[in-house]
Amino acid sequence: METTKLTKKFNSNAIIGVLAFSAFLAVFNETILNVALSPLMTEMNVTAGTVQWIITAYMIVVSVMVPITAFLIQTFETKHLFLGAMTLLLVGTICGACSSSFAMLLISRMLQASGTGMMIPLLMNTVLLVTPPEKHGAAMGICGCVISIGPALGPTVSGILLQFFSWHALFIMLIPLILIAMILGSIYLVNVSTLTKPKIDFISIILSSVGIGGVIYGISSFSGDGNMKIISLIFIVGIISLIIFVKRQLSLKEPMLEMRIFKYPLFSVGVVLVMLTMMTMFTMNVMLPMFLQGALKTTTFVAAMVLLPASLACGIVTPIGGKIYDKFGVKVLIPVGFTIILVALFVLSRSNSNTSLIKIMVSYIVVCIGVGITMSPCQTSSLNQLPKEAYPHGIAVMNTLQQISAALGSSLFIGIMSASQLKALNNSATEQIAVATGFQSSATVAVIFVLVGLCLSFALRFGNKNSCSTSDLSLENEKVSGL
Repeated sequence: METTKLTKKFNSNAIIGVLAFSAFLAVFNETILNVALSPLMTEMNVTAGTVQWIITAYMIVVSVMVPITAFLIQTFETKHLFLGAMTLLLVGTICGACSSSFAMLLISRMLQASGTGMMIPLLMNTVLLVTPPEKHGAAMGICGCVISIGPALGPTVSGILLQFFSWHALFIMLIPLILIAMILGSIYLVNVSTLTKPKIDFISIILSSVGIGGVIYGISSFSGDGNMKIISLIFIVGIISLIIFVKRQLSLKEPMLEMRIFKYPLFSVGVVLVMLTMMTMFTMNVMLPMFLQGALKTTTFVAAMVLLPASLACGIVTPIGGKIYDKFGVKVLIPVGFTIILVALFVLSRSNSNTSLIKIMVSYIVVCIGVGITMSPCQTSSLNQLPKEAYPHGIAVMNTLQQISAALGSSLFIGIMSASQLKALNNSATEQIAVATGFQSSATVAVIFVLVGLCLSFALRFGNKNSCSTSDLSLENEKVSGL
């Protein structure tokens, strides 16, 4: 195994700033087409099921790239990996701006997703390496702020632009910003990771791609109108591929993704809490606009404006939550955060067609404040259970499961909302009342999930930060190699 020493002298603030700005562009790009689906259907003459692939394919590619990036981080220097990711994002954006057909637009989005999938783990891994352990909470708070605000601002900004320009402008505005990020990265980034040059295991790459892609596709399609036999088959193939992938990683001396990190109980608990938090926020960002437009008859722009203050509140609170974590840990912080989410989400779940926009806006602001308090400390606490050399694997696992939880949440809760709405319509309810009933049913189930998260959060009271030995995983690898 070849090892490359990391560069000792670097400007950590400049590195974090460049990566945070670049990652913001990547995740902002993730949702810019969400409000442009209807005009795209008309212009390109495709159905709702077809145009939905712009979102589904993006999610699948991001999820596939995240675990692969854990391998890439150990193979390529930080600057080279960064420039590679941003080049993919730039090429995809240029192709998107020039797209005249649905097929070309879909390929463009997949190229963009490849860059996004690399940028998220690169940001989190590098931030952990360039900051001291006592400042991990604040540093991860910056990551959480970027990851939460970017996708939230996407629909709002694109909604404003679409009032004056075509959807092509959504891509054109990103091109100069991506170029600026690449120039800054070439100036300030240096290698800060230890390159172990692990052996490429193509079977693992294929298994992870088929597994994650199959599971995400299956979850995202279960609430749609597709052929359920084919969808179920793809989902089952995905599950089987993931099982084989996990078993293979446990048998390899140099696994593509280190699965032994799950032997740390508090890491596993933290991952579940992050998944529940991500599921709640992602799903509400999808369901609330549907509720606002269907039950309260607001416009798309008004619905986006209702969500905007909550997204900004989450972005502001997330770094604060990280700093609180650095001082006081997670024993009180995370249970308090989940309690805030639980209470506000319960109030939101009681909304109906007569509920005021102000009440909905304030309730969701409080939900997002709870998410901001919870998300970053959960991530930091979980990763602090691992040795430094396992950070890329821990980050890859966490981000991959976040994508899966987002897909699972949207599919599950929108499915519940649709079923409850249909039942209400069959009972002679008006369309507005039916939409409100569906939202209430789905949000109530979300409350139950958050309650489970609150109960799990108390398990963190019995753990300590940095509780693992840095040699644990290497010893495990020696045992595997000696079998």
